[in-house]
Amino acid sequence: MPSLAPRPDLDSLPKYVPGRTIEGAVKLASNEVPGGPLPSVQAAITAAVTGVNRYPDNGSQALRERLSRRLDVPAERLAIGCGSVSLCQQMIQALCGPGDEVLFGWRSFEAYPIVVQVALATGVKVPLTPEHGLDLDAMLARITDRTKLVFVCNPNNPTGTVLHRDEIERFLEAVPPHVLVVLDEAYKEFVTDPEVPDGVDFTRTHSNVAVLRTFSKAYGLAGLRVGYAVAPEPIAQALQQVYVAFSVSSIAQVAAIASLDAEDELLARCREIISERTRVRDALLEMGYEIPPSQANFVWFPLGDATAAFAEHMLDRKLIVRPFPGEGARVTIGTPEENDLMLAAAKEFQAI
Repeated sequence: MPSLAPRPDLDSLPKYVPGRTIEGAVKLASNEVPGGPLPSVQAAITAAVTGVNRYPDNGSQALRERLSRRLDVPAERLAIGCGSVSLCQQMIQALCGPGDEVLFGWRSFEAYPIVVQVALATGVKVPLTPEHGLDLDAMLARITDRTKLVFVCNPNNPTGTVLHRDEIERFLEAVPPHVLVVLDEAYKEFVTDPEVPDGVDFTRTHSNVAVLRTFSKAYGLAGLRVGYAVAPEPIAQALQQVYVAFSVSSIAQVAAIASLDAEDELLARCREIISERTRVRDALLEMGYEIPPSQANFVWFPLGDATAAFAEHMLDRKLIVRPFPGEGARVTIGTPEENDLMLAAAKEFQAI
């Protein structure tokens, strides 16, 4: 009689590597914002604690209605999930069966190949351009009759590079109607390039486009896990069908709504991070590093084989960055003081 065992393919499942946390070290590995929730959001969270003996609204109706007004899209085209990563998995579960293909650039968000395999679909990795950006022409060439979904991370994680409106428009016009294009915009609030479009606009003109957003990054709610999708109504309904019941807590829903209500204050904080992003990149370029222009809250060091040594050098100085061995390191923009420590360590590494 066979013994009880998990799926054999889990042995080959790519491992998601979270940013390390070490007591006393500066964490610049996980793209979190330096500040916590805004004061008004903290107050809303505190008030909501008294109701945690009740199950949350499984449909997140109040949050969907608030987003509907903000984005000017029907609530029926909105779905809520535990951050955009959960919605990525829900997208695949809702659209794909065994053998169906999911395309994404590589390197891009490291959860893509994991959630694809968990759903028994087939991941197709498309190399980036020499400029560390997504190669839409190459992605288009890899679409087949088996392709069901394409993830387009804009800005791309971990490189911070972006696609412009004309590039995305050409791509969408060429993608077959049976393929859903998911514009993953987790870092939208940090974008200053006027040529980077608001992906929600494409959902108004194309029946095969969805957009993912999260409250984990700019909104400072990474520990509460809440994000949303704007999608064609049948897709939004399918996302709800595969949603794990009650997984978005009542506190997360309240915090998300309060964050939307404090948007002016939030965007002012984002502008501080953007200013630091510019200062950090300029300093690194002056040191001689190749740092692609970033529209996210991090910068990318394409260090190749020197990546592991760079990460260890940073760790020796109590700075935690996110290495991708053999490729590069992603470094989150922190406070000015944290960034100064990182710049000093980066200058030391150049001298080695």
